[in-house]
Amino acid sequence: MKIKTKLRLGFGFLFIIVLSFGLIALFYLNELSDKSKVILKDNYKSLNYVAAMRNIVDQYPFPLSGSQQAIFTENLKNEGKNITEKGEKMAYQQLEEAFKMLENPQPAVVKAARIRDLRQALQRIEEVNMKAIYDKNEQANETSSRANLYIMIAATLSFIILFTFIVNFPGFVANPLAEFSAAIKQISRKNYKQRLHFENGDEFTELANSFNGMVVKLNEWENSNLSKIKSEKSRIEAIIAQMQDAIIGLNEKGEVLFLNHLAAKLMNLDENKVIGQNVAELVQKNELLKRIIKPETEDNTLKIYADEKESYFLLENREIIIPNYEEQEEKALIASSKSAGSVYILKNITQFKELDEAKTNFIATVSHELKTPLSSIKMSLKLLNDERVGTMNDEQHELLNHIKEDSDRLLKITSELLDLSQVETGNLKLTFALTKPEDIVQYAFDAVKFQAEQKFISLELNCEKNLPSVNADIQKTAWVLVNFLSNALRYSAEKSKVIISISQKDQFIEFSVRDFGKGIEEKYQKRLFDRYFQVPTDGQNKSGSGLGLAISKDFIEAENGKIWVKSAIGEGSQFCFSLPVVV
Repeated sequence: MKIKTKLRLGFGFLFIIVLSFGLIALFYLNELSDKSKVILKDNYKSLNYVAAMRNIVDQYPFPLSGSQQAIFTENLKNEGKNITEKGEKMAYQQLEEAFKMLENPQPAVVKAARIRDLRQALQRIEEVNMKAIYDKNEQANETSSRANLYIMIAATLSFIILFTFIVNFPGFVANPLAEFSAAIKQISRKNYKQRLHFENGDEFTELANSFNGMVVKLNEWENSNLSKIKSEKSRIEAIIAQMQDAIIGLNEKGEVLFLNHLAAKLMNLDENKVIGQNVAELVQKNELLKRIIKPETEDNTLKIYADEKESYFLLENREIIIPNYEEQEEKALIASSKSAGSVYILKNITQFKELDEAKTNFIATVSHELKTPLSSIKMSLKLLNDERVGTMNDEQHELLNHIKEDSDRLLKITSELLDLSQVETGNLKLTFALTKPEDIVQYAFDAVKFQAEQKFISLELNCEKNLPSVNADIQKTAWVLVNFLSNALRYSAEKSKVIISISQKDQFIEFSVRDFGKGIEEKYQKRLFDRYFQVPTDGQNKSGSGLGLAISKDFIEAENGKIWVKSAIGEGSQFCFSLPVVV
């Protein structure tokens, strides 16, 4: 039988029980209603007629006048038409006979006897109807009690049947589902011997057969893939062992899963003994392992003595994330993945480090060698401009100006390359001193004042009063500010303005240079402080070496400061840096 048919039959049975109980209650309620109506129907009318006639007899003497006699006669006729009880007819005849005799004049004694007979007849009618009312009331009470009893019995039987149905019927659906749930939990624990057996011939039986078929296929798949997994494990271990980088693998508990030969050699560990040990215990005995697992700085470059020389390694740490298939009882699924451990890789970058040092030394040497001839060229240009040496025409003056601009540009590039080589080799020397922020700005202001006047650009200074001092190298910091101002003047239109601002923000002094040029696109702003990066221009402005902002960043960070830029197309640019105040 299908589940849908079972549900229909079950709910149909409930409907029949509820309908039967309702019909029984309705039947007995209608019976009780009929009995109640009988009590108040004819007997009540008879009592009213008797009361009206007795009222005439009690208030008026016989023979009655015309109006009283009409009232008495009317009620007497109505009573004659409303005879419903046993003995009531005889009493009515006595009443009618006594009334007829009283219509004619009678002696006082006879008259009194007839009035007494009339009163007895009225009393008899009244007693008969009162007794009938009492008897019918008793019948109604009996009917009510019987109705209550039958309704109670029907309600009790309905309750028992419905309670039994409620307790047992959901089991037709819930019990198979519970078995399915338990079986699925077993499968999740890789218990592929689990089977389901239903003989009801419904959808659950079909589903159980499909489930059993699925378990068989899963069991076959598990057995067929176990050997493949072992083979892949051996292959991966062989690959890790042959890699040229040092590799350490930890599981989620911090235990060493694998360690290749190169890593064991660098850290002077026995790879066969450390496998399975907790890394928290190993780092207490091995300083290099501690620097790898728990680095104290953000610098990922490690200098290690290896191959009888100092070698450089780049540390990479990667967390292994896998799908989360574990059972979470009584908890909602918070995440669908979890950490399976971490892998630490040491890449040998000694060769690249040596090449970088060679490049830096070459740049420093070339830059240093270029400064001398460039200085001589500038001196010669200065002499040529002296009229005492000889006069020149306008074209010759223009050529000399071009040579002077190119010489200045080459001299600036060589100076920047020398500064860069100092930074890269770690030979950057800063002369820290307590300096007022106004002095730094004034130094830079004087350096670019002439350049601003040449382009008719006004320099506007906004400086807060009573600013605290900063601990900085005034020349290097002023160089950064001069670099900002030179760039602002280069990309500003004539007769515009450049705003220099100094203010205190918390425990920092903030310097900013704002121009109102074309601005810088957002996609270039993140790379402005990278070495050798230049924002593409339209050809109207000569670009520099791409080192000025990178060196500025190195200078400011060496002074424990921060540097950044704000810019928008059509609104100009604002270059800023901040230095900590002296507490």
